[in-house]
Amino acid sequence: MGTVIFRYIIRLTVLAVLLVLRNVLEKNKESLHGLYDILHSLTSFSILFTIVNLVAAALIMVYRLRKNIPYKYTDNVINGINNLYYLIVTFGFLLMIPGFWGIDLKSLITSLSIVAAAIAIISKDFATNIISGIIISFSKEINIEDYVMVGNHKGKILDINLSKITLMNDDDDIIYIPNDKVYTSEVINYTKKEIRKISIDFELPLPNSISIEELEINLENALKEYSKFIEPNSYNIKTVDLHHEYLSLKFQCKLTEVNRDIEKMIKKHAVRYIANLLRA
Repeated sequence: MGTVIFRYIIRLTVLAVLLVLRNVLEKNKESLHGLYDILHSLTSFSILFTIVNLVAAALIMVYRLRKNIPYKYTDNVINGINNLYYLIVTFGFLLMIPGFWGIDLKSLITSLSIVAAAIAIISKDFATNIISGIIISFSKEINIEDYVMVGNHKGKILDINLSKITLMNDDDDIIYIPNDKVYTSEVINYTKKEIRKISIDFELPLPNSISIEELEINLENALKEYSKFIEPNSYNIKTVDLHHEYLSLKFQCKLTEVNRDIEKMIKKHAVRYIANLLRA
C-alpha cells in the first residue's frame, strides 16, 4: 500500500509541475515566439496524459479493493477502463500534432469537413469495433476466462481489447474475433450456464463381447484418478440409436464444478480408453 501511495504522490507532483509550467509558458508567449506552440501543445498533452493516467489508476485500484482482485489478475471492467484510457490518450495525441503549428482545431475541422467525413466513413468499421469492445468490456454477459461459443468458434476468452477478443479453443489455437462480430453474433456462455456434464458420443460395433453395463463400469474405473472431480453415481452410458451393425452410445458424467482444464483431461482419457477398447 505504501508503494501505491508513493506512486500517486509522484503523479500528483508531476501534474502540479506541468500546470505551473503551462502558466509560465502562457506568461512568456511573446518571448518564446515559434517555440511557444510546440511547448504549449506538448505540455497540454502531458497534463491530459497525467490526469487520465491518475484517474484510470484510481478507478482500477478502488475496483480491485471492492472486488478483492489481486494485482496480477484482470477482468472486463479493468480492461474496459484501460481501453478508455488508451482511447483518450490516442485522441489527445492526435489533437496535439496540429498545435505544433498553432493551428486551431475548430478551424481545421471546419475547413476539412469533407475530408473528415471521408475519414469517418473509412474508419466506420474500426469505430464500430471500438464501441462494441467498450460495451462488451463493461457488460456482464461475457468475461475473461469464460468458456464461450461465438459463431463456429468455441473456447476460453483470454483477452478483450479495443478491437478484438482473443479466444483459445480446445486445440490451444489462438483465435482473434472482431468485437463487432461478437457483439452482433449469438454467443453461448457455457461458464454462465455452469454446464458441468461431460458427454462423449461413440459407436460400439455389433456383435461385441462387452456389455454396456460392463463398459460403464470399466470407464468408471479408467477415470478413477479423476474421481474427486466427478460426482459419485453420475457415470452413465445411454443408447442413442440401434443400427444393424453398431450401437450409437453416449457416455456421460458430471463434474463437481465447472473446470474446462479438468474436463479436457477427462475427455481425453475417456476417448483414448474407448478407442483402445474398440481396436482390441
